[in-house]
Amino acid sequence: MYRLILAKRSIHIIIIALMLLMAAANRISAQAGIYDTVRVSAFVTPEGDTIGQSYLPPILVNARLSKKWRNYWENWTRLRNAVYVTYPYAKAAGRVMREINAQLVHVTDKKQRRAIIKRREKDLKRDFADKLTQLSVYQGKVLMKLINRETGNNCYEIIDEYKGFVTAAFWQTIAVVFGSNLKQSYEPQHKDLDMEKIVRDVEVMYGYRSAP
Repeated sequence: MYRLILAKRSIHIIIIALMLLMAAANRISAQAGIYDTVRVSAFVTPEGDTIGQSYLPPILVNARLSKKWRNYWENWTRLRNAVYVTYPYAKAAGRVMREINAQLVHVTDKKQRRAIIKRREKDLKRDFADKLTQLSVYQGKVLMKLINRETGNNCYEIIDEYKGFVTAAFWQTIAVVFGSNLKQSYEPQHKDLDMEKIVRDVEVMYGYRSAP
């Protein structure tokens, strides 16, 4: 009998405790917190449903470049600098060649043709010799490619046309000794794609092309 009374009292205590907890919970839920109501944008789906929408702030993630990409960007920067330096000379070479060709178009006498070429050669040496001798071997290679781009001919073909085969062969030999090649081509859609992109930017910078 005593145990039965204790069990009933325990049940009553548990019920009272539960009632107190529920009452406390109701009071807490009735108090509005600062984050109970958050205003968000609404997004309507193609199906017509409306869902909450919020925007997260941008996060900047920095990572170390791999050796492959570090080498790529170092080579790209070196190429860009070389194009910036040599592009005006390539444009000048193209202009001079067009002028020489215009002068030679009606000249058939070989002596007169040589005199015209020699006179323009002196002008080129006077205007560009000192500057060109300050270029590095790498910049010289870039310049030859840009001249090919401007004229449609590689440097070997140009020398052969104006100075003859012997002179062209001589300078080709010198170029090979220094790790270059007068006969190198310009391939803007393949191996010279990066150079072509840089050239287009440089053309905008120097005013030869309008910005896209």
